[in-house]
Amino acid sequence: MKLSTRSARARPADAAGLGRLAGWAYDHRRRVLLAWVVSLIALIGLALSWGSTFSSNFAAGNSASQQAQNLLAARFPAQAGDTAEIVVQTAAPLTNPVNASRMARLVAAVGPLPHVTSVRSPLAAGAGGQISADRRIGFAVVQFDATADNLPASSIDKVIDVARGFSAPGFTVALGGSPISQVVSASPGSSTGIGVVAAIVIMLVAFGSVVAMGLPIITALAGVGMGFGVVDAVSHVLSVPSFGTELMAMIGLGVGIDYSLFVVTRYRQFLTEGCGPRDATVAAMATAGRAVLLAGSTVVISLLGLLVVQQPSMDGLAVGSVVAVLLVMVGALTLLPAMLGFAGRGIDRLRIPGLTPRVPATHRGFWWRWSRTVMRRPWICAAVALAALVVLAVPLLSMRLGFSDAGNDPPNLTTRQAYDALARGFGPGFNGPLLIITSQPPGSAVSLAVVHDLDRRLSAVPGIAQVSPPDLNLVGDAAVIVAYPSTGPQAAQTASLVASLRSGVIPSVVAGTKVSVLVGGETAASIDASSYLAGRLPWVIALVIALAFVLLLAVFRSVAIPVTAAVMNIVSIGAAYGVIVAVYQWGWLSSLFAVSRTGPIDPWIPLMMFTIVFGLSMDYEVFLLSRVREEWNRDGVNERAVAAGLSGTARVITAAALIMVCVFASFIINDPLRVINIFALGLATAIFVDATLVRMVLVPAIMRLLGRVNWWMPAWLDRAVPILGAEIDPAPAPPGQPGTEMGVTS
Repeated sequence: MKLSTRSARARPADAAGLGRLAGWAYDHRRRVLLAWVVSLIALIGLALSWGSTFSSNFAAGNSASQQAQNLLAARFPAQAGDTAEIVVQTAAPLTNPVNASRMARLVAAVGPLPHVTSVRSPLAAGAGGQISADRRIGFAVVQFDATADNLPASSIDKVIDVARGFSAPGFTVALGGSPISQVVSASPGSSTGIGVVAAIVIMLVAFGSVVAMGLPIITALAGVGMGFGVVDAVSHVLSVPSFGTELMAMIGLGVGIDYSLFVVTRYRQFLTEGCGPRDATVAAMATAGRAVLLAGSTVVISLLGLLVVQQPSMDGLAVGSVVAVLLVMVGALTLLPAMLGFAGRGIDRLRIPGLTPRVPATHRGFWWRWSRTVMRRPWICAAVALAALVVLAVPLLSMRLGFSDAGNDPPNLTTRQAYDALARGFGPGFNGPLLIITSQPPGSAVSLAVVHDLDRRLSAVPGIAQVSPPDLNLVGDAAVIVAYPSTGPQAAQTASLVASLRSGVIPSVVAGTKVSVLVGGETAASIDASSYLAGRLPWVIALVIALAFVLLLAVFRSVAIPVTAAVMNIVSIGAAYGVIVAVYQWGWLSSLFAVSRTGPIDPWIPLMMFTIVFGLSMDYEVFLLSRVREEWNRDGVNERAVAAGLSGTARVITAAALIMVCVFASFIINDPLRVINIFALGLATAIFVDATLVRMVLVPAIMRLLGRVNWWMPAWLDRAVPILGAEIDPAPAPPGQPGTEMGVTS
């Protein structure tokens, strides 16, 4: 068996480059700090002056619903835009003179507003079905001249303000629909602040020093602060959903604090080994900084893989997340060395009594004892860890992908109030009507017999609560029928209804005619988008796994390590998927997580989770295995190398993971948006599982069982794959000498 040794002899060129960058930032720390402060102020100032244009566009390419939207724009120009509902709840019947008069004035006030083409009152002639059976709930339909993502936020806000201005005792007004959801969002909670406080506490325990704790926090906050400005600017170019900034803050804080934590830990280590502050900064950047560069680049590359999905909002989320990771990574590589220059040997000043960490004796610490336990009983440890992961992943088998509807919005939002009112008065399906669009070739009149037959058949279809009379266009070559399902937009029954209409009911009616029929509307578009994203998920997973394999192959010169890493990533992300399904789809522990209403998992979440968790788990993978490789290069004894690598990195990995879990968990307990709650729980679970069951148990147990096979690589592959060393360990330079010769040990 041939074992690869090239990485042990190779000297990665960019390690010295990172050291020189750190030395330059250290020497010019005032300039670096000033540049960051000026950039931060400038970006935030520009963001405040330009504002943002957040919009959600999860259009599914050339789907049936998109074709329906295109046909609607061509044949019904006045109806090409999206609609909103003004839902009115009254104490007395809506038809009484006082309420009818107020309703008429409301409609008259909204009608002339910019981008509003018409308002159909529930009291207008021919507006049957817009007043509930008890006459106390009604809705007016506002027709806009553009789709929600193309409407100015100011115009939608004006409609909301004018309509809600008519609210009075006994006459409550709420608004719903995609244009309203586009601009109405819950006020952000104090999630970021809670996450930062949790990170402060953990790092105080880990470092025992206010100064050492503060540097990672300052660095991460600087990167995230700049990220807010950049994401606002990106929203003018790409479709970035309104929750894009919260997503950016969550990811940026988590990875930013982690990356800086690794660098500060190594810096303190080199100080204790006799290096001066400048040499320690250079050495820390050449080791931990290299791991940060590799891990951050991996997250960026994997996130860019989301661009293959080719969906506007996914592009916006990917770019926003990439910006967050890049900025905190650049902060760790430039701002942090400058801050270390200011701290110098005072990094351990302002110690907290009772929190000063003690360095455990080499053979007495908990992690040393744990590593030996795993080495003695690898089969038992691997089996227990794998069983726990499989149990967590079981709910994944019933995951249903679908976009959340307004029924999941916080109760204080007008969109949720409108949703609940419509559901009470008419049924949940009135929150997501289906548009049935019939057409014939231009110039030929549509067959009215077929249209009316279709209208009758739709009325008799199980799952449809109400059908409107056909509405013909002026030319007479197309018609629109509005069908209201009996179930809500996110319900599985609604998706089945759309599939049944497209595959059975409609073809049976138009068979043998020249009439074509498309099912569109916001609900159908969401169903199509979910199907589209679900189909792209395997491709994204395959791309990410392929990237992981090539990267680890180049770093560790081993075939077994990337194979096991790919399997571990799949298992850990599967466990995270299972947890979010159990909580948000099944409703388990719903009171603990404040889940007011169960529903499907938004289809973009598994995509984003996989790419981000892959990059973050690579961080821990590289950190652990680079130390194992270092020990392996010393004497070639696999069991000793794995045990030493585990015990030497476990404390930092678990501390870093705990910080990231706390940051993500703060968005679960204190953010009002369901999609952010789901995403945060998934990331927190994945990181916790990865840093405990996977890195601390499963990976070392499997490496113990594989033995020397861990480091096997065919000679031809060893020559073909370029070297990308994970981390180099600089020999400490004599104090006072600025240049440190780098000796490769991993």
